[in-house]
Amino acid sequence: MKLAIKNSKGAPAGELDVQFEVIENGRGSQAVHDTVVAFQAGRRRGTAATKTMGEVNGSGKKPWRQKGTGRARAGSFASPLWRGGGVTHGPQPRDFSKKVNKKVASLALRKALSERLKAGDVIVVDSFGLDVPKTKSFQAILDQVGVIGTSLVVVAGEDRNVELAARNLPLVGLAIATTVNTYELLRYDKLVFTKDAFAQVEARLAR
Repeated sequence: MKLAIKNSKGAPAGELDVQFEVIENGRGSQAVHDTVVAFQAGRRRGTAATKTMGEVNGSGKKPWRQKGTGRARAGSFASPLWRGGGVTHGPQPRDFSKKVNKKVASLALRKALSERLKAGDVIVVDSFGLDVPKTKSFQAILDQVGVIGTSLVVVAGEDRNVELAARNLPLVGLAIATTVNTYELLRYDKLVFTKDAFAQVEARLAR
């Protein structure tokens, strides 16, 4: 498969041969599902917590004597039946993360990128060439290369000018080629890679 490379003006700037094996069949769909579920689970903070009967603030004294008052028996002010008492079986801090092995994660990344390539959602530019971090200039480049809707911009390394220019655009996400994941590749309408960034992602898939 070949990909057209565009410059920052949207004009043709050569072609790029896709080096990794593009998945043509249904293989990898389960890997994508498992990887996305694991990613979203890992983002959950898991900090919801309630106090048990032993943790609420209050005395351990018996509210009143056991018999002779006409009231129901009570042994503690911290009873879950009482206002201000403990919570029975309430949420406690927990880790929601799920483990996905490297082969599954690599297959999921390959499958996700393959599907986006076949759908024509991948755009490769030689470079953005931003000398100053201006959002207006960056948006003009995205318009020139044909980005419509949301987009994920993938760069080869930290680019301060691109980072500052992109952060004011609500429909644009930014990722680094060495850490971009399956969820990010599927979330946006268009994927915009620099030429060097695409080569780095291919190198990850070749391992």
